[in-house]
Amino acid sequence: MRALLKFSNTVDGLNTVIGKITMWLILATTLISAGNALVRKIFNVSSNGLLEVQWYLFAAVFLLGAGYGFLKNSHVRIDFISTKLSDRTRNWIDVIGIVLVLVPFCLIMIGLGWPFFLQALNSGEMSQNAGGLIRWPAYAMIPFGFALLLLQALSELIKRVAFLTGNGPDVLSSEETKSDEQKHLEELEAKTARLLAGDK
Repeated sequence: MRALLKFSNTVDGLNTVIGKITMWLILATTLISAGNALVRKIFNVSSNGLLEVQWYLFAAVFLLGAGYGFLKNSHVRIDFISTKLSDRTRNWIDVIGIVLVLVPFCLIMIGLGWPFFLQALNSGEMSQNAGGLIRWPAYAMIPFGFALLLLQALSELIKRVAFLTGNGPDVLSSEETKSDEQKHLEELEAKTARLLAGDK
């Protein structure tokens, strides 16, 4: 289990670095989009290449940042149900979901995306728009993004199993991994409890 947890920490570190890079890509996308709009309005000039760069960067944020999102537990959960479940139940639900849904889905997407990437890379496929960009960087984000998500899925699976076997903490109850919605719900519950206690 120690070796698996070390692997998990390495994956967490990798996705943290990539996740922080994708945050800067959001700023780059915004600046390029604003610059493109200003140039089009002021000088009546537009660039298909710059428009496609926006799309590429936007795709990179979601595909390459998915593993980081999973690490930070920022994906969608039904919080008002999950907060009512025991720690062990929530971890078991995650184990089943990771093994039966997420891992197979990632493998399918990698298997489907890899040939598109290789074909575009070998053929030098270009956008059909005038002044457009080469396509392989966009196609590359599909298998690589899902590979990062798959690695994070394995990392999270290791952490869930470690908790269930008594070899690690419950990362789902960690303040760092709680979503903003979870924290807000807990604050509301605490305030309600204090008000009710005051009434009595």
